[in-house]
Amino acid sequence: MKPLKITFLLMVLSLFALTAYGQISGTAHDFSTEIWAPAENRMCGVCHTTHSAMNEPSAPLWNHQSTSVVSYQLYTSPTFDNHGGTTITNPSASSKLCLSCHDGTIALENFGGTTTGTSYISSTNLVGGPSGDDLSREHPISFEYTDALAALDGGLYAPTSTNSGLGSTISQDMLFNNRLECASCHDVHNRYGVAHLLKMSNNNSQLCLACHNK
Repeated sequence: MKPLKITFLLMVLSLFALTAYGQISGTAHDFSTEIWAPAENRMCGVCHTTHSAMNEPSAPLWNHQSTSVVSYQLYTSPTFDNHGGTTITNPSASSKLCLSCHDGTIALENFGGTTTGTSYISSTNLVGGPSGDDLSREHPISFEYTDALAALDGGLYAPTSTNSGLGSTISQDMLFNNRLECASCHDVHNRYGVAHLLKMSNNNSQLCLACHNK
């Protein structure tokens, strides 16, 4: 019976792998047809590796060179109220992983220890402006989104008690250590099957209104 159990377990794991592959396939993160992607593992190998991974605690078995930007120009606006000490900071570790490709300072094929790549993200997917360090015109990230902030602001929903539309609260589904990051709105593995790797459709501003009380 033991061999049968092992076979069944392997079949189940294979189904999970096929599901993950199917979710990414055909999206902007499907690198399987890119000539700069690793030939033996183009779907996953740009970001992850099974061996000799980089020391990056924010992602499992990380394989891509980190962004070269140390300090970004951050979003500022009179509508962003500095309530309770909440401030926008330089991108935290998880968002910096996204910026490793999306700020345009690091070549796409700079993975697995390579630092001499020449292929860069297209201008339509570029975040950070021509200089690569300008986030002043992007939705703010890397700030604490708390109930206290929502109460004082008046234009945000309380994250710990408001349903996100994804099955639980804003805090549980969209925040990381109470902070809003790139992955608050986007899912890099396309688990939700929505355009632009969003966690939910933004038709009629649905995603915006998950947090903004307007």
